[in-house]
Amino acid sequence: MNDHFDVAIIGAGAAGIGAAAHLPAELAVVVLEARDRIGGRAWSLHPHPHLPLDAGCGWLHSADRNPLAGLIEGAGFALDRNPPSWDRQAGNQGFPAAAQRAFAAAYDAFEARLARAAETGVDGPAAAFFDPASPWNPLIDAVSSYYNGAAYDQVSVLDYAAYIDTGVNWRVRDGYGAGIAALAASMTPRRDHVVLDCPVTVIDHSVRPIRLTTAKGVLTAQAVIITAPTPLLAQERITFSPALPEKTAAAAGLPLGLADKAFLHLSGSEDLPDEGHLFGRIDRAETGSYHIRPFGRPYVEVFLGGRHARELESEGPGAMTAFALEELRGLLGSDVLRRLTPITETAWARDPWALGSYSHALPGHAGDRAILAAPVEGGLFFAGEATHPTFYSTAHGAWESGRRAADEVIAALG
Repeated sequence: MNDHFDVAIIGAGAAGIGAAAHLPAELAVVVLEARDRIGGRAWSLHPHPHLPLDAGCGWLHSADRNPLAGLIEGAGFALDRNPPSWDRQAGNQGFPAAAQRAFAAAYDAFEARLARAAETGVDGPAAAFFDPASPWNPLIDAVSSYYNGAAYDQVSVLDYAAYIDTGVNWRVRDGYGAGIAALAASMTPRRDHVVLDCPVTVIDHSVRPIRLTTAKGVLTAQAVIITAPTPLLAQERITFSPALPEKTAAAAGLPLGLADKAFLHLSGSEDLPDEGHLFGRIDRAETGSYHIRPFGRPYVEVFLGGRHARELESEGPGAMTAFALEELRGLLGSDVLRRLTPITETAWARDPWALGSYSHALPGHAGDRAILAAPVEGGLFFAGEATHPTFYSTAHGAWESGRRAADEVIAALG
């Protein structure tokens, strides 16, 4: 490839693709991706014909304000606008209707206390606002492990309050990750390169143009947009010369929580409801969330998060599936085990180019998003979902941050 560009973008996830698509066509742009595929944490698998599975993000959150909804639909992908079932228990199985109402009321009261606490401007762990007498705290923490990728003791009150959620959630029938990949193919064909299997190891911004050391050689660029996940920056997997300690510290304050999935094929599924949902247990945080027959298809999507998911990942492949089968046996009876066949499971904490799923700010670190997003010396620009002030942890937040960084580059280059 060429050895000089106007703009080098590190990462071909939603942020990197959004930035590349937004830059003027007359600029020479290269997108450097460490993986052998584009999309980052948006990744659709096709283990069987006509069975797309989203290993990463799967919901168009705040879909009425989500720019990717219209773009992906415009690319020919059908959207499912039916509301999610994750706040219900199919058949009240192990979770009576009165208990579901009590849980919903306890969660609403907890979030109201968090909102009032955020108004004071004083940060701290969200778990400090649990009702110590409530029996629902473990299940509230379980939901946090899916929603934040971490329990509430690791979640900043101020950052949590800053997140915007309109409550409108849609899905892409053939895969959110597939939709992102299609946008990348349609929006970036004029770019000089999207180079895969090309991790960047050193960014020398002591000189102009900036020098980047990659697995495929050295190149230079007038401006660099960095969209790498925060653990890679916090652990200095990419070295800046001179060092950027404020960026390293901000990235460390914005770790990626963990949300893993396991998928199980379900035979003879007609007796189970389409779009059903089950919590595995309601008395502990270490439990799964089970989506039964998504889109009416014959499988179960298992959601596991936080510390529990990390523990299962550490046990090795198959541990998440075994845990899920045991919980489903407890809910649906032993006969269901003969109808469930493992398809696959994720391991985002072990993924070397992610090391997690999506960001949350640690208590006391709500301001780190702005620190991480700030440009450096008119040559280094930062994007990615962790840099978005209100739509963090989402693909559309990553996309919008890429467009913001592209605008900053355009202004800097004149």
